[in-house]
Amino acid sequence: MKAAVITSAGGPEVLQLLDRPDPQPRAREIRIRTRFSGVNFADVAARLGIYPDAPKIPSVVGYEVSGVVDKLGSGVDAKAFAVGERVLAMTMFGGYAELCCVPADAARRIPEGMSDEEGAALPVNYLTAYHMLNYMTRVGPGDRVLIHAAAGGVGIAAIQLAKAAGAEIFGTASAGKHEFLKGIGVAHCIDYTKADFKDEVLRLTRGEGVDVALDALGGSALAKSYAVLRAGGRLFTYGFSRAAPGERRALLTVAAEFFRMPTFKPLSLMNDNRAVLGVNMNGVAKRRPDLVGRELDALLELYKAGTIRPRVDKVFALAEAGEAHRFIQERRNVGKVLLKTA
Repeated sequence: MKAAVITSAGGPEVLQLLDRPDPQPRAREIRIRTRFSGVNFADVAARLGIYPDAPKIPSVVGYEVSGVVDKLGSGVDAKAFAVGERVLAMTMFGGYAELCCVPADAARRIPEGMSDEEGAALPVNYLTAYHMLNYMTRVGPGDRVLIHAAAGGVGIAAIQLAKAAGAEIFGTASAGKHEFLKGIGVAHCIDYTKADFKDEVLRLTRGEGVDVALDALGGSALAKSYAVLRAGGRLFTYGFSRAAPGERRALLTVAAEFFRMPTFKPLSLMNDNRAVLGVNMNGVAKRRPDLVGRELDALLELYKAGTIRPRVDKVFALAEAGEAHRFIQERRNVGKVLLKTA
């Protein structure tokens, strides 16, 4: 099979299209002949060599795919999946390839009306947003939600879920993306390139702040996201994009942003009546596959109801995986970026 392989830690050019052995499904796994694979910022961090959960380089990353069932491992009920059936799945790496094997429990049939592109765009982004907004907290009518990187994959997923819940949405993004964001339900767009989002949020809320902040930035931004919470507020930290501002690894930048991260002490949290919660869906999938399965089922029902709809911005060929990484690192995407693997 062909796969986009991270050959060494470095810039986008280290992603090379190479021949790899066809994987064979183990017990209770299915093999998928992939059609599309989702590109996520965690893949970029893995390429830079700064993602601790990533497989050892040389490696094939990719958390999510859509495609057709190609082969069943032992112990997989033929009634659950049939060869040739369209599926989407979380892959726990290995998605940047023509073939991948996943636990059968991590895959779901693609519902009628959903395209293969939408299938690959749904698992990681929507599971992350749903886990934060519907499991670890419960957003309701009138709640104020701040979403960083609002035009990205998780950002758009969170906007759709928060809008369905009746929340008032604040989103950070460059000015060129504001018109789109307003059109999908963001009440207050903040251009982070020209204004301090902390000052803007507090101005817009007359000093009160927000109920929920979703922060994939990390570093010094976390302190500001915490500062805009009002009493009862919840801060979610689920990424560290501040550690990867450029195409190549900059260890001094990583270290500087790491040490700028605030520490949260129990007594301070008690006195402030605020909470800080961490989310890593890779870890959730490893430790709570049952929970991920339930959340994936809930998302597919929301899709069928028309509540959520993945937005695919751009599709790259598998051989162009490096260009796909460059595209999202330059913050050019409005929605999901995919690789076409077949």
